[in-house]
Order: sequence, then C-alpha cells, then structure tokens
Amino acid sequence: MHTHNQFKTPSDEDELDDLDEDMVVGVIAEIEQEVLNESDSDNDEYDLGYMGAPVPENDGDSSNDGNESISSDDSFDPNAADSDSDDSMQEDAASGTAGGATSAKRRKDDDAPSGTKRESEATFDLDDEDETDETVRAIIAAIKKPRSAPPEIKLEDFITDICFHPNRDIIALATIIGDVHLYEYDNEANKLLRTIEVHSKACRDVEFTEDGRYLITCSKDKCVMVTDMETEKLKKLYETAHDDAINTLHVLDENLFATGDDAGTVKLWDLRTKNSIFELKELEDQITQLITNDQNKLLLATSADGYLTTFNIGARKMYVQSEPYEEELSCMGIYRSDSKLVVGTSKGRLYTYNWGQFGYHCDMYPGIKSPISLMIPITDRIACVAGEDGNIRACHIAPYRNLGVVGQHNMPIESLDVNTNGELLASSSHNNDVRFWNVKYFEDFGDIKYNEKHNAYKEKRHNLPSSKCTNTSDFFADLTKEDADDDDPGAGPSNTA
Repeated sequence: MHTHNQFKTPSDEDELDDLDEDMVVGVIAEIEQEVLNESDSDNDEYDLGYMGAPVPENDGDSSNDGNESISSDDSFDPNAADSDSDDSMQEDAASGTAGGATSAKRRKDDDAPSGTKRESEATFDLDDEDETDETVRAIIAAIKKPRSAPPEIKLEDFITDICFHPNRDIIALATIIGDVHLYEYDNEANKLLRTIEVHSKACRDVEFTEDGRYLITCSKDKCVMVTDMETEKLKKLYETAHDDAINTLHVLDENLFATGDDAGTVKLWDLRTKNSIFELKELEDQITQLITNDQNKLLLATSADGYLTTFNIGARKMYVQSEPYEEELSCMGIYRSDSKLVVGTSKGRLYTYNWGQFGYHCDMYPGIKSPISLMIPITDRIACVAGEDGNIRACHIAPYRNLGVVGQHNMPIESLDVNTNGELLASSSHNNDVRFWNVKYFEDFGDIKYNEKHNAYKEKRHNLPSSKCTNTSDFFADLTKEDADDDDPGAGPSNTA
C-alpha cells in the first residue's frame, strides 16, 4: 500500500493527472482506510491544516522556521494540476529547503491522531474514468463489504484452549500463564469483558457447563477450578485433583464432568460433591481427549499410547479397550446420529468405529497425510480437522471426502471450537491469535453417495467460502465468462466468415 510519503500533497495545481493507475488505487485505498480509522482526538496539531497546505516556492536561500502562513483548504481534488515539476520536488528533498521541510511537517501530521480537520475527507468523489475502472470499484466494494465473521483476537500470551459460551456471544480463551480471558465477539469488533486469574501454571482446558452458569478449568498445577459466570467468583476448587498434570476435561451436563491427566488416569466429578465419583487408571500415557454421547452411559478416552478406552459410567469400570495402534490417538467426534465414532491420529489417519464396537475400527481413511490433533463436528456428517500444517480442513464422514480448506493460520493450530448454532468456527494457533470462520454454508451441503466420482487431488486443495485464499479455477472461470460475453453475437458483429 502506498503511504503519504510516496505522493505529493495536492495544491491548486497538482500533477495527479500523471499518476498511473496503481497510484490512483493506492490513494483510494489509503483514504478509505483513513476514513474507517477516524477517531475523535485533540486537534492542536492541525492548526496549520491537514491536506490542504500548499508547498511553498523554493527561492534557494529560505528556510522553514515553522512560522509560515499555510492555507488549510480541506478539499481534495484528484484532477488538479501541480505547478511544480518532478525535478523541482526532487531538488527540494535533496537540499532540505522550505518545500522539503513543509513536506516533512505534513508527513508528521499524517501519523498524528485523527482530528476534526480530517472529517472533510470522508467525501471522495471519483471522476468518470475512475468509476469505470473495475479494480477501483473492487477495492471500494471490498472495503464496504460487511464482515461475515468477527475480527481476529490477538494476545500476548500463548493460547492453550478456547470455548464458546452456550447461550451468549462470549468466547473464553485459556492461556499458558493460567489466566482466562472472556471476550464478547461481534462481526464489527470484539470486546474484552474480563480476565480471570485462575491457575498458577498453564491452563490446559476450559469448558462451560451446559447451562452456561459455570466455567470449569483444569491446569498443569493439578487443580480443577469452577468459576461462577455471574459473580466472577470462585465457586469450587478441587486442589490436587490429580497426582499428575491434568491435560483435558469434558462436561457431561450441568453437574457432571470428567478429567484426564498426563499419566493416563480418568476421573468423574460432580459439582455437588467434594470428591470425585470414581477414578480409573487403565492407561500409561497422556489422555488426549474425553467424549460421551447424549445418553452419557459410556465415557470414551483417547490416549497418546495408541488406545481407545471406553468406561461404563454407571458400573464405574472399564467397558472395553481397543487393540493398540502404532500412532497417537489425538482426537475424536461422534457422527451419523450417534452411530459412528471417528478418531484422528498423529499420522493423519481417520478411523471409524460402529458405536458400541470399540475394539477395532470398521473403516480407515488415509486423511490428509498430516498429523491431526484436533477435530470438531460441524454437522452430523461433516467434521473440521486441523493440526501442524496450519490449515483447517472439512471432511465428509461415511463416505469420506475432503471437502476443502475452511481457513488458514501461519503456524500450527492449537484449539478448535464451534458455537451453539454451528455457524461460527473459532481456531487458535501458536501465533497467539484467534480467528473466526463463518461456516454456515455447510448447511447447504448435500449428502455424498458411495462410489460417487470425485477428484481427490482437487478436493484436498479446494478453498471453501470461509477461506482467505481463492481458487485458481475461480479466476479462470471469470476470464472464460468475459470471453463468452465478448463472443456473444447479440453484442456486436460476428467474426466468423
């Protein structure tokens, strides 16, 4: 983008007629950005005017002492002509004359806060040639286009987990220093509501209860804390809830939740009691995720040592444990009306189990050939997976299909969550940022049939509407459309003999 330092301030006679098309685009984009970023502030620095100050003539021996009388004409005419030539402007900059000093003063004012003098810049009239330029119109349309998702949230500390509130437009961000930030999100702007200091070490998981009344967090400090959302006060503290650092938790309903630690221990808790309901240790490595279905009869756990373990909640014992896999089982989701369980692995594979038959998978999909560490169900048949490559990909479940890229980060993705209505997906990465993606378009996806022809190579690289990248095929499709319009017989004489 062009800056103010790269073009002259217009005066009564400016040379903007000689600017090329790229410079016009840069000027328009800069001015539109300034209009969007206007804010009220003191205007003491604008006694001499903002954009209307003409460049004094260089007489060769004058100097700028800051006391010259400068006009403050706020108008901006892109079609005006300039009496000074390019050569004279270069000479002024090299010799440090009054014209150069005035330009320096003008650049300093550009960096100052917005004042009342700049309000007149809100109106920018384009001439006929600019109005017909497709590039200029596209830039202005992009600036005025309403956002379909909230803007990015950036923190100073590493974000370990995120969670949407079930009833309100609030998202909780857990950090590596043990704090939880509560943000109210909106398509226009995000607002920090409060920061809760809950743990002395990294907060590894954060979840809201189903009714949204309480916020439950677990940490590397082996504690579980329950915070009241209304009073912002600590409701319950389970000190030394585990003998090892707690890695994950899962909320079953308004009162029940489960936790898993780095040593393979799983515990079930009730907010109405002081101690855990039961404790089982059937694994030797870190519990990566816990999950249940709506009936809450079985609690499933994946672990870093390659096991899928199922616990019978009512009987308080292990139900079944899968055959060992030579890879880490990192995440899972339930699909197809609770009839299918899908597990993601560190080798990028997706294993499918029939519900209740968790001893060995019934189907395997090679996946994206990149480690999958996160999975979140979007619909009953569509899942979003993410991992170390920084891409969020959508997959159709049974039959498996790569639907395309939902969004991107510059670094590995740490956490995923979707809001209650399933329209907004949030993701955090190792870059300490949270990005939002509008995935409402998945509601219109039709069911995919078995043995249906498809191009796996294109599907893997296809960018969905929420992605920040565009598809090459879309660009050439526009060119084809333009060529078809040019060849329309009704538009003019035919070129055929």
